[in-house]
Amino acid sequence: MNYRHAFHAGNFADCLKHALVVWLLRAMQRKATPLRVLDTHAGIGQYDLSAPEAQRTGEWLGGIGRLLDGPEEPALADYLALVRAAGAPALYPGSPALVRALLRPGDHLLACELHPEDHALLRARFRGDAQVAVHLRDAWEALRALTPFPEKRGLVLVDPPFEQEGEFDRMAAGVALVNHRFRAAVQACWYPIKHRAPVRAFHAALKDSGVRDIVAAELWLREPTDPTRLNGCGLLVVNPPWQFEAEGGAMLAALLRRLGNREVGEGSAMLRIADE
Repeated sequence: MNYRHAFHAGNFADCLKHALVVWLLRAMQRKATPLRVLDTHAGIGQYDLSAPEAQRTGEWLGGIGRLLDGPEEPALADYLALVRAAGAPALYPGSPALVRALLRPGDHLLACELHPEDHALLRARFRGDAQVAVHLRDAWEALRALTPFPEKRGLVLVDPPFEQEGEFDRMAAGVALVNHRFRAAVQACWYPIKHRAPVRAFHAALKDSGVRDIVAAELWLREPTDPTRLNGCGLLVVNPPWQFEAEGGAMLAALLRRLGNREVGEGSAMLRIADE
């Protein structure tokens, strides 16, 4: 309940997560039938990068700040156009704002946020919007309560702050639950990479649970050998749409070119089948 994303908005982890989520939703919208998106850790929807929280950490300067300041990367053009339309570089859109910008008539967003103050801000932001429902709700309980969707198709975005012990275990259980209840859902789950062991255990737990058709997209700024630092992050996707491996790989390469440590040549990016 202490986590506030305002300190981290627009950092390299947001860039990875949001660029890939935008691609996933666009790909799912190739079909004309309506869909629904569940955002389990929604935050406040939009962040002021001039606010004291963002200025205190300056994390956005190494993330969206770099992407906006330089030559255009074609693989990231759609994501960056949405960020600019939301008011960047002064403002950075969180996942609810990006998803809302992409909703077609008939599509819907369910946004869950448990922090009382952040929930109030998110609710005010979408007040009167018939396509968005905001819930003051625990994310893990929401996976059971709000799936499957009436549209029979949709995206489940899971993005915990990873401030509590056991988040990888809860995420693995949540993925397995949704896969059992709502087999057609595309699931996108963000996770931090501080060192390798927790990520390996997470992937192994999913394999043991019987979940299949999983791809993991990972971006490392440095070798994950220091468990006290956020050395990288990943987005694990269940039921990825067609061409995700090819186009997601191009996006990862573009992110690495722009966000990696060019002075010392650190960093790597990889997209692999996680259930093999």
